[in-house]
Order: sequence, then C-alpha cells, then structure tokens
Amino acid sequence: MQLTKKKALKALEIMLNSRYFEQQISNLFQQKIMHGTTHLNIGQEAPQAALALNLDPGDWIVPTHRCHGYTIASGSSMYKMFSEMFGSSHGLSKGLGGSMHMSDLENNNPGSSAVVASGVGLAAGIAFAIKRKKKSNMAVALLGDGATSRGIIHEIMNISSIWDLPLLFYLENNGYGMSANVNDMVATKNLVDRAKVYNIKAVSVDGNDLEAVYKAVEAARKYITEEKKPYFIELKTYRFNGHSKSDPCVYRTREEEAYWLQRCPIKNFTKKIIDNKIASAEEVDILNKACEAFVLQEFKKAEAVKDDALELENIEDFVFDPIKVHSTHSTSSHRALGREAIREALLEECLLDENVVLIGEDIAKYGGCFKVTGDLYTHVENQMFETPVSEEGFSSLAVGASLLGIRSVVEIMYGDFSTLISDALINHASKIRFMSGGQFNCPVVFRLPMGCGTGHGAQHSQSLEMMFTNIPGLKVVAPSSPRKAKALLKASIRDNNPVIFLEHKLLYLLEEEVGDETEIMELGKADIIEEGSSISLISYGFSTNVCKKAIELLNSTYKFKNVVELVDINTLSPLDRDTIINSVVKTHKALIVHESPLSAGFGAEIAATICGDQRAFKALEKPIERLGGKNFPIPFSPSLERAVVPTEIEVFVALQKLLDL
Repeated sequence: MQLTKKKALKALEIMLNSRYFEQQISNLFQQKIMHGTTHLNIGQEAPQAALALNLDPGDWIVPTHRCHGYTIASGSSMYKMFSEMFGSSHGLSKGLGGSMHMSDLENNNPGSSAVVASGVGLAAGIAFAIKRKKKSNMAVALLGDGATSRGIIHEIMNISSIWDLPLLFYLENNGYGMSANVNDMVATKNLVDRAKVYNIKAVSVDGNDLEAVYKAVEAARKYITEEKKPYFIELKTYRFNGHSKSDPCVYRTREEEAYWLQRCPIKNFTKKIIDNKIASAEEVDILNKACEAFVLQEFKKAEAVKDDALELENIEDFVFDPIKVHSTHSTSSHRALGREAIREALLEECLLDENVVLIGEDIAKYGGCFKVTGDLYTHVENQMFETPVSEEGFSSLAVGASLLGIRSVVEIMYGDFSTLISDALINHASKIRFMSGGQFNCPVVFRLPMGCGTGHGAQHSQSLEMMFTNIPGLKVVAPSSPRKAKALLKASIRDNNPVIFLEHKLLYLLEEEVGDETEIMELGKADIIEEGSSISLISYGFSTNVCKKAIELLNSTYKFKNVVELVDINTLSPLDRDTIINSVVKTHKALIVHESPLSAGFGAEIAATICGDQRAFKALEKPIERLGGKNFPIPFSPSLERAVVPTEIEVFVALQKLLDL
C-alpha cells in the first residue's frame, strides 16, 4: 500500500462517516421521521474519500443530488447536515435546501443540483473564475453515468476543452441512471470515449478500489494544475441502495447485488489496511466505533433542535441580496443610438471592474448580431469571451462564475433562445442565494433582444418576459429609451442578483440624449414620464414609445395638455407597485399597454396590483383597459407583423374611449 498510515486511516474515517450517516438517514426515512426524499450513495464511498484527500484548500466541488458523502468528505458539519435534512434553521442552508441542496461556502461547496447534469455547468463557471483569478486550483464536477446523455455535458466538455478550464469531470458510473441500465442507454462502448472526442484526457478506474481512485485523482490534479487543461475520470462503482427512498430495485437481480456487496469499498480497504500492517485490527475497530458514535452524537444534537425552523417573515432577504444600487444623475449628456448607449454601459463597467466579463456568440470582431458590442473587443479584449453555439452551456458557466464574484454579462443572440437557458436561469441563478441560505449571490446579467418589427418571424420576434416575472429571485428589466437602457444596464451589472435585461430590437435604432458614466437608475423603480390628471397610461419597454406617440396624437387632436399620465415601469420584477397605485389614485382611470400577448400577459399583473389595493380600486371610475399583442405567433408579413401588436392608433382609440371623447 502506497498510502501513509495517516492518509489510510483518514480515508477509512471519511468512508465510515459517510456510511454511518447515510444508514442513519435511511432509517429515519423508513420510520417516516424525515420529510421529502433522499438519494443515498452507500457503496460508493471510495471516490468520496480519494477525492477529498487530494483537494487543496482553494479547490471547489459541485456535487449531484446524491451529495451527502462528498459534503462530509469536504469537511462539512454532520450536525448541520442532519439539521438541514430536518428543515432546521441550524442546517447548512438554514433548512431552505434540504437533502439535495446542501451548500457550504466555508468548504467551497456551492450546493448540489437536483437537475441531472446541470451542476456541471456551474462547476465549469467556477473553473472559469479560478482561471481568471489566476489561482492554481481546480473545480470538480460530480456526475453520474446517466448525466453523460444530457446535452449540457457535451456543451461543457467542448467549452472546457477549447477554453482550457481547470475542471475535473468526476463520473460515478454505478451502472444505472435511476433504473436504466447504462448499457442500454449509452451508444459508446466506454463512457471515457465521450470525453476523449473533445480532446480531454480521460481514464477509467475501479471506483471501489480506494488506492486506484486516489492515484487517478492525484494524477488528474497534477495534470490540471500544470497543463491547465480539463480531465475526466470514470469511476466504476455500485450503489447498494435504490435510486431514492422509494426504489424497490426491481430492475436489477439479487445475484448482481450480492456480487457487488462482496466488493464493498469499506470492507475491502479495511482488510487491506490490516493485511498490510498499516494499522492493527484493534486500531481499525476503535476508529470504526468512534465514527459510529460520532455520527450518532451529531444526529442527537440535530434531533434536539429539529423543530427550530425559520419563520416565513425571516426568509425574504434570502430571495434577493437586499443591497441596492442607488440612482445617480450625470451633469453632462450626449446623443446616442440605443445600441451605442448599451455599448457605452458595457465598456464603462468593464473598465471600472475587471471582474465584469462579456460572454456570447459573435460578440467580438463581428460586433454582435445587432452590432451592440461593436468595437468593444479593441478596448476590453481580455474581458470578452466568444462562445460556441451552446446557450445552455455558457449560460450555466456564467452562473457558476458569479459564485466567485465574476460579473458576467451574457448576450443571448435572440431573446427567443432564452428557452434554451431556462435551466440556468430558473433552477440555478434565481435560487442559489435562497437555497444556500444567503451564502452565495449570483451577480449575472442576461441581455435578451426581444420584440417584433424587424421581420425575423415567429421564432425570433417574441416577447417572453412572462417566462421570468413569475420566478422569485430573478430581476427583470425592460428599458424604453437609450438613456434608460444605459443607466439601467449599469445598475444591473452592479447588482448582486441575476438580472434579465430585455432589449427591444427597435430600441437599438432610437436616438436621444444619454447620460455620462456617472448616471445610474435604481432597479425596481417606475417613473412618470408625463404628468397627467385624467388617466394613467402604464407601459414598459418599446411600447412606452408607442404610448408617447398616442399621447402626442391625442394632445394635437383635442388640444389637450397634462391629461394623460404616462407611467414607465422600467423594472418588471420587482415591480414598483406604489408608483402605479399612486398614479391611479390620482387619475381614476388606467390603460395598460404591452407588446407580449394579452392572454396572461404582464398587464394582468399590473391590473391585479391596482384592483388589489383598496385606495386604487375605490378610485377607479371605469374598468381597467388592457391592450396587448394578439394571441398569435408573430407573422412574417410586414402588415400583419405591425397589426399583431398594439399601435399608436389603437392606444389613441382606447384613450378616447376611457376619456369619453
């Protein structure tokens, strides 16, 4: 045996702690004492211990939902882990994460992902941040055999290879993706072949042989830190239990299970220690009993406070980082197109903070699909990262990098493609702060060009804001003008929360006075563009400009002045309800306009805000009117494309109706 006595006994201690912890968990679920579900990895302890013994203090791990053993191995408190599984405020994530989402900032663990394979993208982002910060460390992406069939795995293997990321793909092949036998689900003969085609060095080892795994990880870490390239290890192992607490394992034979029980990593490593006289049987027995007693002790401590759950009013600050970026006003201005104003914001924030990076397809020499990034590469080339066509991959990477303080601004070529990044946004970016009990923030901005009017057809012209406004933890911003686009984007980049930044494609062609580098608009604040006394016209994004023209037409037709009050929402989430309510209380009427389809559109949320407030509801003299897009996909035909969304004439007519003109 090549391991020293100290390392051998430490490895055995990690494996025993993991085994006894999970056996205790299994008993608690069988007795229906614990809530929810759990995924155990009894029988797979060798990879946990071997990895832990090779990690340096600056290395990170991103586990899968089968995470307990790795969390223990990385140094987390079992008392806090038991508490987390009880839903107690003493848990690693204050009881907000549970079995599948244990986060521990102190031990470089951002938490596991319950979505198969998607944690690999976060690990790639952490590796990206490590490389950018010039650290001699690595990130470890833990995954199972079933995960290798997910598209994001292939996107991330490709990106990590071409970007030379210090990332270890640590694959536990236990033969089954839930109940599906790996031989029936994978076309390649060996899983390592999936990595090799991306020019990633890959090896396969016996995952139940601790020494073999230890040597493989040792070699991998040396290669990653010296060669600055990713590495892939397949660990052939077996889980003794079912996939989850309710799995009867009908898909495998008792003979197969008996074969693998004979290859138990703890039993065989214990025998090896004694046979090689590394430690005596008595020493091993003492360690075994000490581990069993310690796990029981940690459980009893957690059990005593298991009912100490957070109150509902205590969890609001875990949704968003409450620190705000406040408004500032510039003393100078200049004229700029919308695309130029956004470009200025990107440049100014990059120059201000080296942690700001720009990520996306064709954003450098090509200048971006809509020429927004333009010539930025000549100014901040080392802060621009052009990507393959891998939206889910590079978006997940950006989210992972944010956990280490990298402020990525991700350009999605068309907002319609946000459907491809929904996992990164909805399951990770929006929930990381909450699920970690406030340990991690996610300062990342996703720029989404949206809206119709440019003849790009139904798959390139949608307004999809309602995909995101219903997701707690995401901020959604929709500027209506070049000046606001610049000021709001600067605030979004400085915000410590994930921001969806909606850029209507026609906004790029608008021109107006734009503030200098000091001007910022606070997120979550609506404003009154035009004061009025008789009706509140409420809108956001490019539709605000349609409303402006309708007001001009109304004023010129009837020689009006200060009749219509135009409320520009600016930020859809969190919504500035007070400004909307106060305006309606003042004017007694409301017309809401937006480009997205009327059915279940954001206008319904604004209307509900008004009707749900006693003062505003009582002030209404007429029912609220809404104008939205027709409930069709966006047509290609120019005349139909114009007709499918509200026009200034339609807004004008609706104003006439509400004003009894």
